[in-house]
Amino acid sequence: MPSRKKTCMFASAFCSCVSSFVVVCVVLATPQWVSSEVRYSRTGSNVTISLKYGLFSGTCEQFVDAGLQVSQTTFQVADSLSSTRSRGLNVATIVVLVLALLSSLLSSGFTCTNAVSNPYQTFLGPLGVYTWNSVCGVLILLAMILFPVNVEGNRMSEELAHGCSTSLETHIGSKHTYGYSYWIMLLIVFLNVASLIIIYFYDHARYSKKKEQERPIENAPKDVILF
Repeated sequence: MPSRKKTCMFASAFCSCVSSFVVVCVVLATPQWVSSEVRYSRTGSNVTISLKYGLFSGTCEQFVDAGLQVSQTTFQVADSLSSTRSRGLNVATIVVLVLALLSSLLSSGFTCTNAVSNPYQTFLGPLGVYTWNSVCGVLILLAMILFPVNVEGNRMSEELAHGCSTSLETHIGSKHTYGYSYWIMLLIVFLNVASLIIIYFYDHARYSKKKEQERPIENAPKDVILF
């Protein structure tokens, strides 16, 4: 059975890993990744398309001239994207987040195992927790890079706006605001870092205790050496 100190520290890391898993699920499920206002001009009027969407679905509102709302619709992101590049990058972001979800699940399993037992295999110990938490953090950061690249670089909002209205002509400008579904990914990174710090302190304390128990004989008292 593990010591009380080990159980407490791995249990704390387990809570961080489970919280990370839950937040990744929230990120995937909610459509509040970005809000965009895309302005177009057409004969006799200006049109503003207001979009709120995530990786899977979103809503679209169309305003004409002085804020007169014409229509509001919902759409599926994959169906509304016409560009292969935008669609591919959106799929890549989803895949990266699914891999991060699996990494969080594995990290939760490893920390739970160490909280209730002393695994013999090295990889099932702190090394495994280090690995899967690091992988999860890197994947989340990658997703945070891929999505803005798709929005800003591939003009994802403009593509989706054309799916909301077929009478758009000249693009005037776009404004993007990233929502809570995007920014809470920073919380996932923080939770993974917290888990790594907890396990590091446990591992460092265990190493220090082991070194103390293996002191060289020259540090022993002289009477013991003479004996």
